[in-house]
Amino acid sequence: MTRIWSAGVLPAELLSDSIFKGDREMPVTIEIPTAFRRFTDGAPKVDCSANTIAEALTELTARFPDLSRHVRDDSGQIRQFLNVYLNEEDIRFLGGESCCVKEGDRLLLVPSIAGGSAK
Repeated sequence: MTRIWSAGVLPAELLSDSIFKGDREMPVTIEIPTAFRRFTDGAPKVDCSANTIAEALTELTARFPDLSRHVRDDSGQIRQFLNVYLNEEDIRFLGGESCCVKEGDRLLLVPSIAGGSAK
């Protein structure tokens, strides 16, 4: 027997299926800055599957554990001097790392560099 449900109304047994809960993982590209490439075996980009920015960063640091201390602090937060952009938008203005990502999105990691000479 074939059933047809109206748009937006699905039975509970279908809602429990991961594809309807948003558990699908989508390919996202993380662009690695030159300063961090020594931790990614020289890779300038890393593709991962994630639903959120947090998941993408977790997958990245799981693959490259030496990079972890440069991405997150001891409390698990994104480091203060690491800027993260989703498709060229600062994630701080998009809801932070809980922001959802979709297929084809690009994450860019930009470490803040300070310095100069005192005169």
